[in-house]
Amino acid sequence: MTLKERIEDALRGVIDPGTKLDIMRMKLVRDILIDQDGGVNLTFRPASPVCPMAFKLCYDIKTAVQQVEGVKGVEVKVAGYDRADELMEVLKQAGNQ
Repeated sequence: MTLKERIEDALRGVIDPGTKLDIMRMKLVRDILIDQDGGVNLTFRPASPVCPMAFKLCYDIKTAVQQVEGVKGVEVKVAGYDRADELMEVLKQAGNQ
């Protein structure tokens, strides 16, 4: 299994509590890019621009990807969300603790 496949598999374990569906089935994660050093960049697009679960889902996404063997770092870009900048800043600060 490739690193990208392992990441996608881990993301299938992240469930949207409102729909009870995994985020990959809902197509909430896109553009998974992996550099040669194991750094991962991906885009999270909540189902709604005002999604009440966006902060939790984004944190769960980052945590799930970080736990995949071979991943050396994760950067999540948030798109299509009214508080995207705030969410990315909170996520960045959580990663520095």
